[in-house]
Amino acid sequence: MLVAIDTSTANASLALFQNGEVVAELSWRSSLNHSVELLPSLDNLLCRAGWKIGDLKAIVVARGPGSYNGLRVGLATAKGLAFGLGIPLVGVSTLEVMAYPWSATGLPVCALLGAGRGEVAAARFRTVAGQWTTTEDEHITSLSAVCAATAERTVFCGELNDEMSKEITERLGDLAVLPSAAARLRRAAYLAELGQARLDRGEADPVAALEPHYLRKPPITMPKVSLKKGS
Repeated sequence: MLVAIDTSTANASLALFQNGEVVAELSWRSSLNHSVELLPSLDNLLCRAGWKIGDLKAIVVARGPGSYNGLRVGLATAKGLAFGLGIPLVGVSTLEVMAYPWSATGLPVCALLGAGRGEVAAARFRTVAGQWTTTEDEHITSLSAVCAATAERTVFCGELNDEMSKEITERLGDLAVLPSAAARLRRAAYLAELGQARLDRGEADPVAALEPHYLRKPPITMPKVSLKKGS
């Protein structure tokens, strides 16, 4: 029995997973209010499944990239549960969660997430010889650079707005496969499958060491110092 927690962006999701099956799943638009909504949502999901918090045997959490506050809340909750219950914890790339639904297509899959400043977080994945593989690590880049690096038919997924979808289509034409907005919705069920696979390989993360993967440092503002006369 495990719970998958994804608060990487405003599209939040939870899933309960057991014996290779999704027992329950909840996805919602949080407006980045994860700190208030996450634990009540988890409690509701456990109640619906007839589980108790003590029934959990592992925690899987999306580690980013994503919003600073969302990732912080998700990681802190996951680490607190794992530490308190004494159970394994696994962190999974948010971009990999976005790409994984398209693993059976045989096509390259490019996962994208807006990163602000006209840039995107991007990574590429593909099933090679039956193995789901990262072919390009997570990085910050421009959408034009992503398109320029695409030489074959590729599935583009993630949180793509209309402007991003239009640019990809105009630049790449038939090389771009763009699933519908509903099909691109990030689901914790896929996070659970990826996390379970890592657990099966003995790849749990050290609870104290697991940190959010922002790709870009948080914009910390230095406090203003007022100079007084005579100081």
